[in-house]
Amino acid sequence: MQRRLVQALASQGIPQSEICRVLDISEKTLRRAYRRQLDVGAARLQAALVGHLLRLAAGTDDLALKAIIFLLRSRFGWSEFLPKS
Repeated sequence: MQRRLVQALASQGIPQSEICRVLDISEKTLRRAYRRQLDVGAARLQAALVGHLLRLAAGTDDLALKAIIFLLRSRFGWSEFLPKS
């Protein structure tokens, strides 16, 4: 039951310090005992956020352009300051 709770909280972006408060354990214990649940929760959150960002990027307005630029910079290392080949 606690493993599902840790994974659910992590997938909602709840900080580890808050998860520790809910479980009444230390952060060291949380990371040692629930490493997999923290990792899976973080991966689910990341996938959901990227999905929302991709949906925004598919639009045709200024928000779509900003989403595309953000994706290029954060996921693909793009920079407007890189030298051109």
